[in-house]
Amino acid sequence: QVQLVESGGGLVQAGDSLRLSCAASGRTFYTYAMGWFRQAPGKEREFVATISWSGRTTDYADSVKGRFTISRENNKNTVYLQMNSLKPEDTAVYYCAAERTQFANRLAHDFNSWGQGTQVTVSS
Repeated sequence: QVQLVESGGGLVQAGDSLRLSCAASGRTFYTYAMGWFRQAPGKEREFVATISWSGRTTDYADSVKGRFTISRENNKNTVYLQMNSLKPEDTAVYYCAAERTQFANRLAHDFNSWGQGTQVTVSS
């Protein structure tokens, strides 16, 4: 398993942008599909975006499509989530996750490595 560490969260205003980063340990990062999930207070963890191990295939939740972009740099063992046009409803703890497969799906329970999370708060 890889170990994951997220960074880049913070407090922003509606309409602002943030970029989250997730750094992975080890030499096999390129064999993992990666995902971002989020969990708001009192709500279940929800899918945000996934990216295949090559970076060529991505998938987004409808709620973030067109505003968020997932990307990765395998030579840096890092996956990113660029978040634009942020809304108060995007407020949550954002988690990075890894699944040892080419293409990931949207199911959190399929991911076997998780980061500790980073808080994103969007004020109106």
